[in-house]
Amino acid sequence: MAKFLSRDINLMGFQISHSNKQKLKPFYDDPDSMLPDVEAYASWLLKHPSALNSFDCIMKEAKGKKVVVFLDYDGTLSPIVEDPDKAFMSTEMRAALREVAKQFPTSIISGRSRDKVKEFVQLNNVCYAGSHGLDIMQPPKSCDKKGNEGAFQPAKLFLPAIQEISMELEHKIGETQGAKIEDNMFCISVHYRQVPPQDQGNLKEKVKSVVENRPEFRLTEGKMVLEVRPSMEWNKGDALNYLLHNLGFSNANDVLSLYIGDDQTDEDAFKVIAGKREGFPIVVSSIPKETKAWYSLRDPSEVLAFLLRLAKWNKSQASFLQLDYV
Repeated sequence: MAKFLSRDINLMGFQISHSNKQKLKPFYDDPDSMLPDVEAYASWLLKHPSALNSFDCIMKEAKGKKVVVFLDYDGTLSPIVEDPDKAFMSTEMRAALREVAKQFPTSIISGRSRDKVKEFVQLNNVCYAGSHGLDIMQPPKSCDKKGNEGAFQPAKLFLPAIQEISMELEHKIGETQGAKIEDNMFCISVHYRQVPPQDQGNLKEKVKSVVENRPEFRLTEGKMVLEVRPSMEWNKGDALNYLLHNLGFSNANDVLSLYIGDDQTDEDAFKVIAGKREGFPIVVSSIPKETKAWYSLRDPSEVLAFLLRLAKWNKSQASFLQLDYV
């Protein structure tokens, strides 16, 4: 697997050239708490049209191709909630995802630990990638056409240091009201959604102090969450390429990838698909935001509607081919 970890090699046709020197971006208020600007959102939709309204246009490009589906979890398959341990997906979403996964190779790439995401999703016909793609497991029969078994974990050597950081964070902020430290195996998430506003600045500084003297780690920001991750050349875009490779689709010209996600970390995957021009990156957002995605869905309820329509579309295509054959 060494070829997947080199900085300057060509990974399945694409250069991995990310920078280790990523700085912590300024912290902003929770985007979910922002009041919607109807006019601004309508203007934003002109650049990132609704994937539901554009469904027929999207699927026109899929005819005769092998569709591969990639999804984030939090904010995409489940709503963003106060308690990260209660980010449950609905029964309807699970049923829709199950149906999609029966018809298309389907993967979930999340910042959560792989085991945690699988515990939430409860499906065996889905490929799971946790820790932003640093821990990938595929069902050997339903997903991996090459027969590869076991997890792919390019950051395994970082585990001892990650555990040390986790203990130090527990010592520094463990008693902060509302703070929650989540061990995602290859990254550590510090949730502060329930931390009183007056304490959030101090919390962020304490987390930053734990990481700033460890150049082998970096601090990134999500929706009311700080994440400590290894400073290595790997992200969700690389995980997507790895999964396509193991699925046997890396050099195929008849593949169309659909990636649906709401987080900043999904932008790396959007960039890969946009660069290939062999699929559609779809962002989940109810507010205008900078994104490399071409299409958008407003919230998980629209993701559900899109997945249901996708499954129905494939069945209609199969029925049409059978009638045509007869």
